[in-house]
Amino acid sequence: MAMLDITLPDGSIKQVEPGTSVAQVAAMIGAGLAKAAVAGRVDGELCDLSYPLHKAASLQIVTLKDPAGLEILRHSSSHLMAAAVKSLYPSAQVTIGPAIENGFYYDFDLETPLGEEELAAIEARMKELVQKGDRFERTEMDAKEAEALFESMGEKYKAEIIRELGQPRVSLYRVGGFLDLCRGPHLPSSDKVRAFKVLQTAGAYWRGDEKNRMLTRVYGTAFADPKDLEEHLKRLEESKKRDHRRLGKELDLFSFHEEGGAGLAYWHPKGALIRMLVENFWREEHLKNGYDFVVSPHIGKADLWRTSGHLGFYKDSMYSPMDIDGQDYYIKPMNCPFHILIYKTQTRSYRDLPIRYAELGTVYRYERSGALHGMLRVRGFTQDDSHIFMREDQVVDEISRTLEFVFFMLKTFQFKEFEVFVSTQPAEFIGAPELWVKATDALKTAMDKTGLPYGIDEGGGAFYGPKIDIKIKDSIGRMWQCATLQVDFQNPERFDMHYIAADGTRTRPVMLHRALLGSIERFFAMLVEHFEGAFPMWLAPLQVRVLGITNEQDAAVSALVDELRLRGLRVDSDLSSEKINSKVRDSQMAKIPCTLVLGKREVENG
Repeated sequence: MAMLDITLPDGSIKQVEPGTSVAQVAAMIGAGLAKAAVAGRVDGELCDLSYPLHKAASLQIVTLKDPAGLEILRHSSSHLMAAAVKSLYPSAQVTIGPAIENGFYYDFDLETPLGEEELAAIEARMKELVQKGDRFERTEMDAKEAEALFESMGEKYKAEIIRELGQPRVSLYRVGGFLDLCRGPHLPSSDKVRAFKVLQTAGAYWRGDEKNRMLTRVYGTAFADPKDLEEHLKRLEESKKRDHRRLGKELDLFSFHEEGGAGLAYWHPKGALIRMLVENFWREEHLKNGYDFVVSPHIGKADLWRTSGHLGFYKDSMYSPMDIDGQDYYIKPMNCPFHILIYKTQTRSYRDLPIRYAELGTVYRYERSGALHGMLRVRGFTQDDSHIFMREDQVVDEISRTLEFVFFMLKTFQFKEFEVFVSTQPAEFIGAPELWVKATDALKTAMDKTGLPYGIDEGGGAFYGPKIDIKIKDSIGRMWQCATLQVDFQNPERFDMHYIAADGTRTRPVMLHRALLGSIERFFAMLVEHFEGAFPMWLAPLQVRVLGITNEQDAAVSALVDELRLRGLRVDSDLSSEKINSKVRDSQMAKIPCTLVLGKREVENG
């Protein structure tokens, strides 16, 4: 029998008999690796440890130190959680249960939705399954047979998924008596899941469509090391304390109203004041950086969005058209086509470029109700938007200049750590591929000039151009998507834009789409959580509160409030009859940066 050459990551070769499993190769390499192994990567494809090798291949043994290993751990944990739920609630129907960032979830259709009080029992049953150490067993089956099997089990969602896959055969995994449709791979056995926690429940529509049945989603998390789990749970507790939805209500910053429409924010006086301060700073800095302000309409004719490509590539996120004088108009999801029309009102010279238009433009995009999340995911929001029209020879310098502006703005709000990605051509795009290459090279060149490290997000660009995405790290180490810069050769072509070049020819400009803060609503939520509601002095809606130890100081308190207000401070007082300790505590709970206390001695001494 001919032996197979199995090439390991270090270039060495193990010769094995056909049918040798990945786990057996791991044992040949070393007992320690065999014990740590959770999966394999054969010719770049992940597989179970039980996978038999039948041809020469490259092989990497995957452990829990590998990000892929951690994802397998979490996916396997979701199956264990589903097994626990089915054990406790036999009539539950299972749907999908993927690994996600920092954890996993599983959606269930139950007669009575699960609440937080049921989580402890689910976790206890999971621990029992872990202790049993049942193997994750993979089988393959004819799709029609698998569909019939799940139908007979009352698992209509699994049967529906199989039908939609349209494949002749499917793979199934069994663990602890629980059978699930799954591609895998999985851990070799349940006892590899040691550090996990069932976290919370939420509602989720089947397929994310509110027309479908509401399911119960159960979230959990799992780590290779109990210490990592403990640290993660601490971060979650800290995140709960900082949740902008809770703080927004406690500090009276904003609200949402179902009767007014889901996903639409109502800014209260204090929140609106903070927003005004952010926007005023934004405007001042844009003037310093050579921008002109424009204001555009909220609706536009269908032809405008057809030309820009939005009706072809973005229609699912746009609201249904309204009929005006027999023509379709759409509420705007973007500001860019409007800025293009303003540019085209005049003949532009090469000397005029770059032209930088900036607008705090409110846009509207459809988000499924299950995706809405406070100010972080809304249906109407204001972009700190800008479009820069430039000559091709100005592109790299303009990107570099804009990046400097981005980091200045973010650092002003006390964000100091960043992750940057260049996002490249997606699967669906407009324009010539060579222009995408040119645009992507310009972004990379500009990033190289900054000296900052950056990653490549393959296929993550917008449909009209590649982009730079900037993520910021907040005060407890979470990353947030924030600023974006997008180079666009396509819309100048589609809208027939020109400028008169030095040689007198009509030449296409290049367009740079950019947002520094992302959206005002999302950035505001990030600020609330970053500062835990305790805004720095310049952003605090109320900077100073003046208190008297007794009501005998009321006149002096009121006089000092008037004086501080004249000096430009945002100030109030508490003239109630409460004791001073209670007043001070109230001021602290309101997260007012400065509290001034006047007693008899302070009044006498002026």
